[in-house]
Amino acid sequence: MLRVNEVFHSIQGESSFAGWPCVFVRLTGCNLRCTYCDTRYAYDEGEEMGIPDVLLKVKAFDCPLVEITGGEPLIQEEAPRLAEAFLGLGLIVLVETNGSRDISLIDSRCTRIVDLKCPSSGQMGANDYANLGRLKNHDELKFVISDREDYDFARHHVQQLRTGRFGAMIPVHFSPVFGRMDPGILTQWILDDRLQVRLNLQLHKLIWGPDRRGV
Repeated sequence: MLRVNEVFHSIQGESSFAGWPCVFVRLTGCNLRCTYCDTRYAYDEGEEMGIPDVLLKVKAFDCPLVEITGGEPLIQEEAPRLAEAFLGLGLIVLVETNGSRDISLIDSRCTRIVDLKCPSSGQMGANDYANLGRLKNHDELKFVISDREDYDFARHHVQQLRTGRFGAMIPVHFSPVFGRMDPGILTQWILDDRLQVRLNLQLHKLIWGPDRRGV
């Protein structure tokens, strides 16, 4: 069984799939408490569902793209099995994780989006840096950035990553904290340093506002 916070059909707001219709399966629970968290309601709220029930809900939307997110999905033992079940349906599967858990638990046919925590999150000590070596060339890395210290942290890890075997191919996203980090300033830092990263604005917040759920 899984504890599921919500299942909804929306526009993918982040990652290299931004702009595409997507079904989101948000699992309940998170082992971190980031200072800027925008899904605190997912810490505890949710209902028990079996994998077949989740599949039925997702199939009803007739959408080829699905994302398992949280909270932190990998704190639930059944999450990797859910990803495998979606793959069995022929879906494109994204799994977004906070970077504190071993991503090798997730089928490598999925796109694993690792959100490596920067200093302002208050949770940098929870990063499993071994995940950087577990990334495949179709996985993605994200840094949520509040200030210059966060940017410098992210830049350091990007420069290290780009020297690795797959590093040049892995999409890296710099996401400004909504309402806290000016996207224009972050953009200028990226341009000044000639970083090969993608500015990642949260489209769903620009469309529906920062407080609306189920989008």
